[in-house]
Amino acid sequence: MSVLVAPARSRGRLSPARLGLYALLVVLGVFYLTPIFAIIITSLKSAAELARTTVWDMPMSPSLESYATAFQALAPSFFNSIYLVVPATLVSAFLGSMNGYVLAKWKFRGANLIFTLLLFGMFIPYQSVLIPLVQLLTSINLYGGIPGLILVHIVYGIPICTLIFRNYYAGVPKELLEAGRIDGASVLGIYRHILLPLSVPGFVVVLIWQFTSIWNEFLFAVTISGNNQPITVALVNLAGSIAPQPNVQMAGALLAAVPTLLVYILLGRYFVRGLLAGSLKG
Repeated sequence: MSVLVAPARSRGRLSPARLGLYALLVVLGVFYLTPIFAIIITSLKSAAELARTTVWDMPMSPSLESYATAFQALAPSFFNSIYLVVPATLVSAFLGSMNGYVLAKWKFRGANLIFTLLLFGMFIPYQSVLIPLVQLLTSINLYGGIPGLILVHIVYGIPICTLIFRNYYAGVPKELLEAGRIDGASVLGIYRHILLPLSVPGFVVVLIWQFTSIWNEFLFAVTISGNNQPITVALVNLAGSIAPQPNVQMAGALLAAVPTLLVYILLGRYFVRGLLAGSLKG
């Protein structure tokens, strides 16, 4: 009896379809990175070199002078953004975690209605609440500074944080909570000793989301901050000056993007893991 053996597939050979897919990905990658390339080479040119070269010409004598000029102009606003983002991100993440815990594990009458109404906050346009928001902050003496902006971003961040944590906590087995009750743990005790240690992936997702959203936000920043401008407002002012310098503007844009870039580099793998955990457990 003859035995038919299927020919082994060549491991080193790529099919035409896969080669076409790779080629398309390379083209899209180059298309996506082209503006970043233009920003980097422009930021490395001097003002005199910009006058006699195009945006695509490589710098003949690369210089970091534009970065020093941009940082000097943006430094106060850069630290204002740090003072804004850190407390707003941490507080909104903590409140969203508590809300998600209660709405996912401690069902009460009207819980679903409260959760639905809470989610409406995600869809309220910023422009529609500017006037009453300014009036409210003025009445409580928080208009024109970073504290008022922190409060605004905490309130606006609660709905999305609650949604993420509720979906995440929905997959935690009820037996863990029941074991905590048997051991005499209170509602806060169960959260602190059982759920909080399990919440690291969820917190990573929320922290990255909130950090990026608050750092890049412009409308509330330009309306509420007054003279204590965050980095986005200062960057627009730098670009709209009377005698704009393209190399300084590009350097400022790169400096403003560094914090969010570092956050994604350091926590990016946990971000995807946390998103998948929340989607599968919801």
